[in-house]
Amino acid sequence: MSENKSENQVRNQLRKKQRRQRIKRLITTVVIIALIGGGLFLYNFYKENERFPWAEKRAPISAVREVEAQVTESIFTTTIDLSGYVEPNEIQKVLLRATGTVTDVFVKEGEQIKKGDVLIAIDNTDQLYNVASLEADLERILLTGSERDRTLTEMKLESARKKLDYTKAYANFDGVVASVNVNVGDYFDAGSPAMTIIDRSTLKATVEIDEIDMQYVQLGQKAVLYFDSYPDSSIDAVVEYIPMIGRYTNQGIGVMDVELKIPSPPSTIAPGYTFDGSITSEGETKILLLPQSAVTTSRGSSSVTKKLEDGTTARVPVTVKYLGEGMSQLLSGDIKAGDTLVIRRTDTSNPFAAIGVSGPQMRMF
Repeated sequence: MSENKSENQVRNQLRKKQRRQRIKRLITTVVIIALIGGGLFLYNFYKENERFPWAEKRAPISAVREVEAQVTESIFTTTIDLSGYVEPNEIQKVLLRATGTVTDVFVKEGEQIKKGDVLIAIDNTDQLYNVASLEADLERILLTGSERDRTLTEMKLESARKKLDYTKAYANFDGVVASVNVNVGDYFDAGSPAMTIIDRSTLKATVEIDEIDMQYVQLGQKAVLYFDSYPDSSIDAVVEYIPMIGRYTNQGIGVMDVELKIPSPPSTIAPGYTFDGSITSEGETKILLLPQSAVTTSRGSSSVTKKLEDGTTARVPVTVKYLGEGMSQLLSGDIKAGDTLVIRRTDTSNPFAAIGVSGPQMRMF
């Protein structure tokens, strides 16, 4: 009995010892994991912020350096791109001005016509009767009637003759019949379109030109147009009309609707055909160019820093127009080609740059 008791005590002590060892190993494992996790956190935090969490956030160190740039002169010719479609020089929508049955159609589609030609006529029986009746009345009044009756009858006769003339439609210009929408026997109301005639001896086109480019456009200026239907060569046009009032587009751009004229178009160019083209300004234009980064703007006024002959600098007021790609055109200011401008650039570095310790590389722009 005593031996069994001693054996149980030994086993219990062994179990307690093993339990303490397991707890010790668990605590050690947790501590190691915590240290590794904390180390990774500090590493990542320092890598992103270049400081430890308990350190105060430091402002980046900036270095100011000066670079020089030359004012250059550029000579160019302005070319304005165009696109659009051509229209007949003149279009007449032939309308019937009287109501009745069509008795004659004197032309057909594609036929050449002259100004004043009769194109269409409707039944004029009533109008002829009214004119004849009033002419007879006027003859009687001239013999026995009063001056007042004569005047009134003459006015009625003039109105009746106009209504008789309204039974015919005439061509307003030399041209060609583009379409015919009426046949003999049709009944038409006054104001209905009967046919269309066009003048193709010259063609015109309305092109949209930006307000900035309008300074290079003038009446009589040559334009060169290219048509897919006429691939052999280009076709010359001239600026025929420049309106007095511009137009504001949905994109917020001011434009002018400029009219071009093609004096003698080839027969293969029909109204409605599209084109691409250009207007080139005559002569060469000289402009002064400088980097936009050299321009400082404050309260609506711009200036540049100019390097003088003795090595000192001076601020010079200027007016510029940005052209894109970092370059501006000098519009006004005491600056000439060859002058040197000083540009101050601020480069922001990491904290290591201030103390000369190697760290992330600093790029200069």
